[in-house]
Order: sequence, then C-alpha cells, then structure tokens
Amino acid sequence: MQRESAGSLRSTDIGRRVRLAGWVHRVRDHGGVLFFDLRDRSGICQIVVSPTDAASAAASRLRPEWVIAVEGTVRTRQEGAKNAKIATGEIEVSDVALEVLSESDVPPVLPSANDVPDEAVRLRYRFLDLRREEMQRNLALRHRVLQATRRYLDAAGFYELETPMLTRSTPEGSRDFLVPSRMQPGAFYALPQSPQLFKQLLMVSGFERYFQIVRCFRDEDLRADRQPEFTQIDIEMSFAQQEDVLSLAEGLTKSLVAEAGWDLSLPLKRLTYKDAMARYGSDKPDLRIPLEIIDLGTLADAFDTPLIQGALAAGGVLRGLRAPGGAALSRKQWDELGREIERFGVKSVPYVIRDADGLRGSLAKALQPQAQDALIGALGLAVGDAAAILAGEDEKVSLALGVLRLSFADRFALRKPGHRFLWVTDFPLMEWSEEEGRAVSRHHPFTHPNPADLGRLEDEPLAVRAQAYDLVLDGVEVAGGSIRIHERLLQERIFKLLGLTEEETRNKFGFLLDAFRYGAPPHGGVAFGFDRLIMLLAGASSIRDVIAFPKTAKGTDLLTGAPAEVAKAQLEELRLREMPPEEAKR
Repeated sequence: MQRESAGSLRSTDIGRRVRLAGWVHRVRDHGGVLFFDLRDRSGICQIVVSPTDAASAAASRLRPEWVIAVEGTVRTRQEGAKNAKIATGEIEVSDVALEVLSESDVPPVLPSANDVPDEAVRLRYRFLDLRREEMQRNLALRHRVLQATRRYLDAAGFYELETPMLTRSTPEGSRDFLVPSRMQPGAFYALPQSPQLFKQLLMVSGFERYFQIVRCFRDEDLRADRQPEFTQIDIEMSFAQQEDVLSLAEGLTKSLVAEAGWDLSLPLKRLTYKDAMARYGSDKPDLRIPLEIIDLGTLADAFDTPLIQGALAAGGVLRGLRAPGGAALSRKQWDELGREIERFGVKSVPYVIRDADGLRGSLAKALQPQAQDALIGALGLAVGDAAAILAGEDEKVSLALGVLRLSFADRFALRKPGHRFLWVTDFPLMEWSEEEGRAVSRHHPFTHPNPADLGRLEDEPLAVRAQAYDLVLDGVEVAGGSIRIHERLLQERIFKLLGLTEEETRNKFGFLLDAFRYGAPPHGGVAFGFDRLIMLLAGASSIRDVIAFPKTAKGTDLLTGAPAEVAKAQLEELRLREMPPEEAKR
C-alpha cells in the first residue's frame, strides 16, 4: 500500500484503509486506550490503539520522536473529541498495524513542547529544531516563494544562469571570504559578495535578461537580519531604464508576497532619498508609523537660546518631531532618549510638552510666548503630546530624529497594522568616509550617475545623484539596485574619483573595461535580499528562523562546529602556515 500524507486526511476519507509514516508527536493513555499523534511535514493525524488490538503491545512502548509506520482505517472522531484547531481534527485512524522504524533518545528540542529552548540549543540540534511546526512552515514558505520567483521571471523572458563561486577579490565592498589556491601558491580566490560583474558581463554577452537565485558571502559583523552567507534573487536587464526595472520588480514582489497571503496594490509609493531623510530621518522608513519630521525653520527666531541660534548661525537646520502622548514621559525617560542619539552629537533632547495651560518642558522657557500657538500648529500638538526639537547639521538632525521616531513608535505602540512597501530613489552616488578619508561609493562603483549631474562629478562628487533605488518593507531594505555604467570612459572616471590608480584599475577591473570596448548595451538590475524578505513574510524576528542551517551572531555553526582548525598537512599543501598564538591574539 502506498504511503499517504498524515495531514491530508479528511472526513471524505472515512472508511478508507491508509498507510502513514512519520514521527510520534504526542502519546496519551486514556485508561488503556492509547492515542498518539503521528506527524509528517504535511501535518498531524490522531491514531487510536485499543487494548485488544494486535498493535497494543508495540504502541505501549512508543515515545515522542520515534519513527513509525501505521496501516489503519479512517473513521470519524466521537462528538466532543473533534479538534477544530487542526485540519485532520474530524477524523482519526484505528484498527492499526504498527511498525517501529526507528527509536529516539529523549530529544533536547521537543517539537511538541510549547516552550522553545535557548537558541544555542536549537542551533546545536538544528535537525530537531527544524521538526517544529513553525520552522516547517517557514521553510515551506521559502520553497513556495523560490518557485514563484522562477515562474514569474521565466514568463517574463529571463534566463536562469549561474555565475562563479570562486572569483577574485575586488575593492569597494565588505570584507571578502578568501580561498587559497593550491595550484597557484600565494594566490587567493574570493567568494562572491554578489554576482555584480558577471551579470554585467552577461549583458555584454547578449543574453539581455538574466536572473539567478544565488548564494553570496560577506565577512562582516552579524545581526538579526544578516548572515555571512545569504541568498539573493539577482536580476539584470539590457536596454532597460530605471522605470523598466522598478515595474518588473513590483510585479515580481506582488507575485511573491501572494504566497504569504498578502495582497499588494501597485504601483508602490516612491520617495527620493532627500525626501525620505527630511521627512522620516531614514533611507528605509517604516511607513506604518504615522509620524513625520517637521521643518521649523520659519520659527527659528522665536527660540531665544544660544544652542539653537548658534546651530542656525553655523548653517544648521531646526526640526521637530511630535510624540503622541509624550506628556507621560518622565525626565529620566527623556534622558534615556538622549543617550539613544548621542552618537549624532546630541547631548540631550530639547523638548516641549503641551498641557491645558500651554507649553512646558526644557525648551518652553526659551520660546517667545507669542510663538507658542505657531509651534503647536506646526507640530500638530494635542493636549498630552510632546515634541523633540533639534537644531544642528542637516544630516545629523535628520538621523537623530529618525531614531527618536522609531523609539516613540515603540514606546507608544504607534505602528499601524498591515505592511507598507515603498521605493527610495535618487541616492547619493558617493559619500564621505571618515575612516578612509575619501569619497566612497554609496552602493557600488558600477552605479550610473544621474545624467543631469554628470557635469558635477569632479567638482562636487558628493552632490551627484545616482540612478539607484531600494525597495523598503516595514522599515527594512529588502531589495536594491541601479542602472549600471556601460561606458568605458565614464567607468574609468568613477574609478579615478574613488582613488584607484590606472594600474589598480587595470589589475582589478581590466576584464570589465575590455568588455565595454566591444558594444555594451545600457543595462540595470535589482537584487532581493531573499532571507530578509522571507523573514518579514513569515513574521519571524530573525533570518535564522527562515534559513535551514544558519550561523550564530559570531559566525559559528553550532551543529557542525565550523569554523574549525584543519590538519597541518592541509595548510602545507596550500603553502600556508599556522599563526603562533601570540600573533593570533593581536
């Protein structure tokens, strides 16, 4: 008899003889009558064994997570015993023959338990953790979204093509994972941070529409939404303008989120980088939070305080952010908010509170009385509201208020239900790196500048806008891309602005510049952070909960023990030496 799925049985199967196999989920003894739940990836089915059944002796030995096979008859459950919480809750299987396929020790992670163990235990015994319903559901969603990706892009005329995993290290990115070459002693491959250069070469090669569901690697510090190896949906299009890429990405997004039961209305909202920073203090704003930063420049003269006037005299800005219900914040809590933004040069948070008699708070005394109504109107303050008011450098004030916006949302439960997508466009092409003392690419050095700003490249590089765009979902970047440079001379200009010598450019990117000599089409693309997207669609708090075998925050694999030392012979074969302990600690 062919095996069937435990979770697929319904009342229409009553009377049928079926064969099931899976894991024992729970066992219950009701006065000699044994009830146990059989679990496979499709769900759970209740099995009943009476004391007079031939399987009674074998069933009495069963323990959670034993692997068994049963053959029995589907029947309806008795009234009062039906379980509306599971799909098979109206039926059970009785009159069974039972075979134990594999026994189990007491598992350190029990899939049937309500309490979830510490994450370190879950990752050490990941093969058990993956049996839990939540993890099975998350990875099933991941599978469906992967297949939806392939269906959508295939229908849109894209080829799924693979690019190398062993390539060369290039500058202008995160740290590479390096792989020593045995055949070329002293030389190293790098694991790709993205297929960027190869997908551009595929456009030069005439394939026009490419995609790849690809593993990428970055040797960087980890967090809840970051792993050293991750998956991207990588897309590139020839003869495409920005609008073409955004339109395709929106259609794909609508198709993918439908797998999680979400309905997405198109087109998506768009904001320029400049507007996003001015209104929300972030280039990935969470639009579920109904708060916007307000420019208070017209009220600057109403504040009689050296702090504000000095900042404005130095060319700064004056901006405010309403905190609904903020009158409830204590002075200690305002001090806590100040510590959240002190990295932006703000030592404390100047604020006002509106009560029935007007305004009070640390800034109220510095505000001219006749300007109170104007400030209340500008910020939209109701009685019981408060507002943070900051003056200083444009970017620092915006970023600080952006942090406060998120903090207010958390403290006062301001996020609205549902989900909000938007595009952020027109990013700066370059930004200043204090660490390196030079301009660096905001995204990567292959991003095409806005054609209207090409004349400013050499004289005002930080003012040049890029043809770059990010897709943001609920305050998280889930995709990003750009129109690429396809002109050799322009690419050489960008490399020069980034401080690369002609020799370095030739050594690192000569193959790309050579390709541009032979008819490169205009092209652009986008890459989705697949793990982050699934995390949000699944409602998980970490991408580790949507990846089968993730690393810890320290980049270790608790299941296999990686990274691990290797044999001395392996190092010698690669012409490498083991670093003395005193050097390794430096």
